[in-house]
Amino acid sequence: MSLRQLLLRLSGYLGASGPPHRQWWCARSLDSISSVGSWRGRSSRTPAHWNQVVSEAEKIVGYPASFMSLRCLLSDELSNIAMQVRKLVGTQHPLLSTARGLVHDSRHNLQLRGLVVLLISKAAGPSTGNSPCQNYDMVSGIYSCQRSLAEITELIHTALLVHRGIVNLSELQSSDGPLKDMQFGNKIAILSGDFLLANACNGLALLQNTKVSELLASALMDLVQGVYRENSASAKALLQRQEDHCRFQDNQGYIEHSITDDIGVSTWKEQTFLSHCALLAKSCQAAMELAKHDAEVQDMAFQYGKHMAMSHKINSDLQPFIKDKASDSKTFNLNSAPVVLHQEFLGRDVWIKQIREAQEKGRLNYTKLRETIKAGKGVTSAIDLCRYHGNKALEALESFPPSEARSALENIVFAVTRFS
Repeated sequence: MSLRQLLLRLSGYLGASGPPHRQWWCARSLDSISSVGSWRGRSSRTPAHWNQVVSEAEKIVGYPASFMSLRCLLSDELSNIAMQVRKLVGTQHPLLSTARGLVHDSRHNLQLRGLVVLLISKAAGPSTGNSPCQNYDMVSGIYSCQRSLAEITELIHTALLVHRGIVNLSELQSSDGPLKDMQFGNKIAILSGDFLLANACNGLALLQNTKVSELLASALMDLVQGVYRENSASAKALLQRQEDHCRFQDNQGYIEHSITDDIGVSTWKEQTFLSHCALLAKSCQAAMELAKHDAEVQDMAFQYGKHMAMSHKINSDLQPFIKDKASDSKTFNLNSAPVVLHQEFLGRDVWIKQIREAQEKGRLNYTKLRETIKAGKGVTSAIDLCRYHGNKALEALESFPPSEARSALENIVFAVTRFS
């Protein structure tokens, strides 16, 4: 049986043919980009679509990134978990959407992080100044320990996605389905996420490199801290709403105090680094450590991972504001990059006033608010910020010798910084 057949069997096992489901805590992945290319005019071979960028990169490293965690996904332990996940089919628990994404990720390439780790490993090659890894085989210019690191990175990221799909039971509405389904789904999400993290920790131990273990452990700490910061404000606001229920007769007070945070761009970037950039940045650095590269090369790999991930996140935040009219009715994150920049330009008081004006019968009209934000400077400033971090990522790559792998890394940057 081929790998693709195994994946399709697993997707059917998880009920991947069902309808899409709402997710409460899961961050949106990068949508497919209509066109990509070098906005700096540096590459005449830039692919025309995001999927093509990923496909060409996968050919360079030797196999598709979607097969990276296949051994873990097809293990007996996870098969038992999948049996339990099947009981959620027909419910609206977000764990189902996460499970589908693991095997049907052609548009949202959830495994981009592992692919970047492999590419930067190949771009750097073996170390010339220090003794390279003598105990590991090298295939297609990448050490086996670096491939293991890429899998570990994906396991940690996938575990975070699964754990982020845990439903806040205190915010359930009648339209979300029975409480017992959400409770059961939460138990399975915790169990499966912990299983993936345990496998990642086991893989780290097998690498037998203390510095790499410390880097990935600190990245995991950053992830947890970042997600906690993102969610703590909304949790605090929910408590405030409950305490002030008698004082507020409508949703206005709740919207003012909880739907959007009073943060500046610097705070937003700090939180985004923790929750979206630290894992990739430190994994790239760890890949250089495994090949015994010096501190300068490790820092350049770290800088590429950091700034590329930041561009990736800003691009994702921009999608609701640059897509066609078909998505105008959808909601968007009011703490995303364009909105934070819009608020910083206007000031908090004016921003709250615009939110009030966008309310209709106690509900926020996202279509109206989107047009208000697009009329300001937030969207264009977010595009500029995305390209700034893209440039910083490209600058970091200049320390690596020209190669197919380096070109693929550049094309990934071009893909997430092109908005035309």
